[in-house]
Amino acid sequence: MKKSLLGYIKEWQKAIKIEIMHLKQYGSTKYLVRNGNLFSREKGFTYFFEATQSIRIPAGSKIKLEWGTLKKEGKVLTSEGKSVILSFEESLGNSLTDAYIHYDPWELLDNLFERIEDLKDNKKRRLRVKRLLNPSEKVNHPMDIIKSNVHELILRSKYNPVTFVWGPPGTGKTYTLARVAANKYFKKKKVLILSHSNQAVDVLIKEIASFISKKERFVEGDVLRYGTQSLAMLSQPFALSTSQLIESDHPELAKQKNKLMEERGLLNRDLYKSFSKKDSAQLLEIENKLGRIMEKIRQKEMDFLEDAFIIGTTLAKAAGDKTIYEKDYDVVIVDEASMAYVPQAAFAASLGRHVIICGDFKQLPPIASARHELVDKWLREDIFHLAGVADTVGNGMLHPQLLLLKEQRRMHPDISSFTNMHIYHSLVGDHPEIKKQREALAKSLPFAGQASVLLHTSFTGEYGIIDRVSRSRVNLWHLLLSFQNIHEGNLAGIRSIGYISPYRAQANLMESFLEEVYLEEMANAEILSATVHRFQGSEKDLVIFDSVDSYPVNRPGMLLMGKESERLLNVAITRTRGKFVHICDTHFMKSRIGSQKTIRKLILHQESRQYQVFPKDIGIWVKNQHAKVQWMHALKLEKVLYDMAQSKKSVIIGVPSISTLSSQWLEVIKKFNARSTLVIVTGQNLDQPLFTVKRVVEELTFPFVMIDEEILWLGTPYETGRNSRPPYVSVRAESSVLCRYLLNQFNLTDVT
Repeated sequence: MKKSLLGYIKEWQKAIKIEIMHLKQYGSTKYLVRNGNLFSREKGFTYFFEATQSIRIPAGSKIKLEWGTLKKEGKVLTSEGKSVILSFEESLGNSLTDAYIHYDPWELLDNLFERIEDLKDNKKRRLRVKRLLNPSEKVNHPMDIIKSNVHELILRSKYNPVTFVWGPPGTGKTYTLARVAANKYFKKKKVLILSHSNQAVDVLIKEIASFISKKERFVEGDVLRYGTQSLAMLSQPFALSTSQLIESDHPELAKQKNKLMEERGLLNRDLYKSFSKKDSAQLLEIENKLGRIMEKIRQKEMDFLEDAFIIGTTLAKAAGDKTIYEKDYDVVIVDEASMAYVPQAAFAASLGRHVIICGDFKQLPPIASARHELVDKWLREDIFHLAGVADTVGNGMLHPQLLLLKEQRRMHPDISSFTNMHIYHSLVGDHPEIKKQREALAKSLPFAGQASVLLHTSFTGEYGIIDRVSRSRVNLWHLLLSFQNIHEGNLAGIRSIGYISPYRAQANLMESFLEEVYLEEMANAEILSATVHRFQGSEKDLVIFDSVDSYPVNRPGMLLMGKESERLLNVAITRTRGKFVHICDTHFMKSRIGSQKTIRKLILHQESRQYQVFPKDIGIWVKNQHAKVQWMHALKLEKVLYDMAQSKKSVIIGVPSISTLSSQWLEVIKKFNARSTLVIVTGQNLDQPLFTVKRVVEELTFPFVMIDEEILWLGTPYETGRNSRPPYVSVRAESSVLCRYLLNQFNLTDVT
């Protein structure tokens, strides 16, 4: 340690305060609310709002309301579904139109600040933190009797105060931690399970309870999940949560709580339909009654926590709940520690006589918003790096206090070959049976018989877009190719599918598109479209990774080129069980990114070792056309001309260059005689009007035809496109979502 621990504590607190101030000033999570009505002046000014989406903000949370130039801090009294009641110290008037609620849980960081402050007066806990930050080069556990990973971790965590576990994807991290926790339980030790996410806590607690139950040693109340948990957690065959224990041990309290919550839900729905001061007042009265019931339940929960041997909760919950942080534990296990702030890891370590820090420092790091050197140092880097444990891995060496789980059982070997070699320095291998177990998925469509596929999009056009509002990235051609892969996989019987994009705008657009055209199919399958961050901790049978970036964008975004790009790509690849499809404009990537970047290494690896599909192969690999997404040769104009003739409102033709239009298209435009308006959108500013139709000057790089803002043709008129080579392909999508996106992106919302 280069500084004293007290010096580090000061830096941690300063970093936390900087992050809090940033969140307060530039809060990133906001909700649009409408029709605000004042209905009470007692104890401040109370307003009811309707929301455009479901809002789940805990009662009592502090928020900031933005209404035009007005910004006021307030408090949430209740929020459920699409309605919310807020309280302010000052009046905002009797009614408000559209406003934004800004909410960021910076109060959780306040709690962490206080727990770090507590360390200053607790020498015993400071010593535990020192051991975490400066792990010994000497191990105390016996090494000659180790039988397995589980046995080794049991021994390490018994004889050493701090043990680091490196668990790459699919290497049995949950399996190992659960059995170690159960071993401590069998010896009547007190164990605290912590993680930054509720999902990770749920998974580990379920695995622990399942293992103990199989050993026929499960006692209700000994294993406890504390805090928010998923519905899947509540559906377990044994009671693991405090709410389940309340149901069984104190049914009358549970009944009162459920009745009040039901009444609250009904009133919220009534208020959303029609505002009423009477209903609003009644809602607040119910909220007060519910508060009193919850206080009684809280007292019972404290009794459950006192009796439990294994407690699982989040790091944030633990830092804010004295029932957790005022106790000492025999063992503290921190899962997914690579995503926790260093001060969070220090707080966790301070609670236990022994601590197990488990995670994968090759995956996503902690996330912070503020830009400051102390935030970069302590809130954007993980404990593995700060403690020096990760430093020697690049040289093929492991720190004495680091246990590596080195056999993966998730991915088909054709998928894991890249990450094993290029991310994990050949320290991780495949289980002998995993190829056989994943072969059925590899044999399915799309690309039957292939587990890892590189789908080239080079020279299919210039579809790269920088979103006008968010400055994120979008590529409609890639999006529709990705949808085709989802559709092929789903029809082949794959029901677990992930679409991963580095860019939020592309992931959100795909999510909206799927909800529009694939809702029925999604009801019977798990299909998720998201950025890499939402996929951390999950896995899918089929993963489509869309790198998005393409011409005419100058260069790929920082998500593919920046400091954390290796970690982001690692997460994207390692979510996959049986089939990984990488959609990429390889010509663009190779001309814009250096050979040492991970995305370049992935392209080279797939080009040299794995299956490649080129644009000319689209007629071969597309086996099943969806009714609303149809691929065809761009030379065939019959269907697009039919759509234009059937239009009722508008036809918008986007052409990068009018001068390259074919004579056939020129004739079509001149003779257009439908009931709708014809609009030509082009970046070519001609001196005289070419047609007696409406023309809008807008710079375009790809051709499209839009009919009635409901049907979108991409890739036609093909001859006006840029950077495209035969065979020329077009795609027809029945999608108001994609039409609206283009209209907004190119400022065309009122051209018709």
